[in-house]
Amino acid sequence: MKHILFLAIFALSILSCLPKQNSIVNARTTMPNILFIIADDIGKDAMNGFLEGTIKPNTPNLDGIKSSGLSFNNFWVNPTCSPTRAAIITGKYGFRTGVQWAGDKLATTETTLQKHITTETNNTYATALIGKWHLSGNNSSFNPEDMGIDYFSGIMKGGTKDYNSWSLFEDGETTTQDQYITEKFTDLAINWVNKQDKPWFLWLAYTAPHTPFHAPPAHMHSQGDLPSYSRGTDAIPYYMAAIEAMDYQIGRLLKNLSPKERENTIIIFIGDNGTPRRVAQTPYKNKAKGTLYQGGVNTPMFVSGYGVTRKGIDNSLINNTDLFATISEITGSSTSEINDSKSFKPLLSTSKSHRDYIYTEMDNKGNSSWTIRNTNYKIIANASGIEKMFDLITDPNETNNLLENTLTNSETLAKETLQTELNTIRN
Repeated sequence: MKHILFLAIFALSILSCLPKQNSIVNARTTMPNILFIIADDIGKDAMNGFLEGTIKPNTPNLDGIKSSGLSFNNFWVNPTCSPTRAAIITGKYGFRTGVQWAGDKLATTETTLQKHITTETNNTYATALIGKWHLSGNNSSFNPEDMGIDYFSGIMKGGTKDYNSWSLFEDGETTTQDQYITEKFTDLAINWVNKQDKPWFLWLAYTAPHTPFHAPPAHMHSQGDLPSYSRGTDAIPYYMAAIEAMDYQIGRLLKNLSPKERENTIIIFIGDNGTPRRVAQTPYKNKAKGTLYQGGVNTPMFVSGYGVTRKGIDNSLINNTDLFATISEITGSSTSEINDSKSFKPLLSTSKSHRDYIYTEMDNKGNSSWTIRNTNYKIIANASGIEKMFDLITDPNETNNLLENTLTNSETLAKETLQTELNTIRN
């Protein structure tokens, strides 16, 4: 009798596990994986497929992501890295979080995208952030896992002085690494993905092609035999080589995915801010990273893979904050708008209207400035009351400040409309 009772209890325990296991299997096969890649300091002038710039890198993997899906032509970020990352991970404009320039600290009370996804999907997704964090100021011991991210491994600050000698933070400990940093981040990403038995959301933040300018391993780029970089040398080949090395590693990550897993993965690639001025090309040059001109805030965004049925260029106005709601909705969240974020998931399959205006800002040591645009016009303003206005249709390179002359009736109306919307956002 005891044997029969034991077998009955054992059978019930096995059966009680099946729904949970089945739910994991079902989620694994029905919910898409999300691969979100951030390149550090890369504008449209340094990417194939854009008219800006004449010198382009050899990037077959990024070109493939772009050509198989959508390239968003009017995607706005912040002009430096920390604010862009904070806007994405919170879905909020920088003046709400206090992160408005590189090195600013994100409050630990903010709800991160990863924590939001975990809550909204009842822990359906595994989440990881690998690579550059740069949201804790100078606190190099802070662990991003404390903000609801399942796994973090990378660098805490804005960059590294040497791509071949740098400090890796993982599991609360810092170790010195001598592996090329772009390759190491990719190794970490591959290892993490291979361990997952749930749908996954991987935030992969490369430091490339951020300075220091350097010669990556020769087999990763096509820029020739580059000597060690020295100040005064033309930096563009080194910058392009770093982009190509990143592309090489992205290709290695994608090849690691099985055909079935690749088919079930949506890929989002962005630049966190514009190209640095030392390597910026025409028409950006002095209107690149660190400025609110297009060269500082209008960066590439490519989306392809699972659920992306449209191809080509989409001219919708997209804020970096919108990635919060978009990625959340892809994971199954029913919330399409939250904080300053509006999901553009519908654009992946249907051509439709998204936003009438987009906004971004900066505050560098008290130099507070902001900008807003609609389809045609853009205003840049600062706390001192200085304003500039451009017609981005006839003057996409922002060379003619309309406010230096008498505005036409349509320009006056546009200015008033933009200022009204700006006041709504900031007040």
